[in-house]
Amino acid sequence: MSHLTAPPDWSGPSSDPADEQFGDVVNATDLDAADAFDAVIVGEPYDGAVISRRGAAEGPDALRDALAGVKTHHFETDAVDSVADLGDIDLPAGSVAEVQEAVREVTESVHALDALPVFLGGDNSLTVPNVAPLLDDSSVGVLNVDAHLDVREVRDGPTSGTPYRQLHEAGLDSYACLGARHFETSTTYHDYVRDRGGTVVTAEEVAENLPKAVDRALSGFDDVDRIYCSVDIDVLDAVYGGSSAPTPGGLLPRELFRLVRLLADDERIAGFELVECAPPLDTDGRTVDAAARTVAHFLSGWSA
Repeated sequence: MSHLTAPPDWSGPSSDPADEQFGDVVNATDLDAADAFDAVIVGEPYDGAVISRRGAAEGPDALRDALAGVKTHHFETDAVDSVADLGDIDLPAGSVAEVQEAVREVTESVHALDALPVFLGGDNSLTVPNVAPLLDDSSVGVLNVDAHLDVREVRDGPTSGTPYRQLHEAGLDSYACLGARHFETSTTYHDYVRDRGGTVVTAEEVAENLPKAVDRALSGFDDVDRIYCSVDIDVLDAVYGGSSAPTPGGLLPRELFRLVRLLADDERIAGFELVECAPPLDTDGRTVDAAARTVAHFLSGWSA
């Protein structure tokens, strides 16, 4: 059975006392005390299901370090506060399917809290146990902010490319992908999404009219009670190559930041994750920094 390890102590690295940073406001907590906070961070240091390049297991620690130095002030919203860290899920050895099952034992407890879960990955395979507990008692839609659809068939076992196929088979009600790239998916998988009423919004559409792109993604979510938002950092352009599958033609960080703020404003949001950030593959920390600020922008939009 998996459990949560002790969370790290956060601190802001700035020497200026006027600089309130995430490191100054994120508190260590446990499941018994977590309801006192608006949002809770959970690390998932795992990349055993990655199809291509590994390194995402180092994502949670790097994201925490980068986020600790980000200031809490946003020009259009109040400063972010009331955030806690539950630590990392202690992941067992075993197959991807066994890891997914063990992680779900923890995420069920996290989703039972009043606080919003914020999962720091780790690879995309753990989206399955991150979302699955929500399917037990409500209709659910997932917003997949990603270059890829991730609806591959499960053949020799789950991978980072199968999570939304698995969730559809488990009863997922609605699905939309924002930031998808041309020539990065198979026609068969696009047909799979369309046949199930899903929506695919390309990176070009996001760049041309971001609010319209977000509205189109949400257009198929009218009948769902809860929404889960997943950001695969490979949605960014390949210049931000610290991910398992970077490709050209992606979003710019400022587009991603605005996009997640708009998504976070939906009152049905029930969880958020940032996945596939792979620090060993990064250059000068640019992907980690963009990913950490994506988390900050989501929290800013959600708490506004």
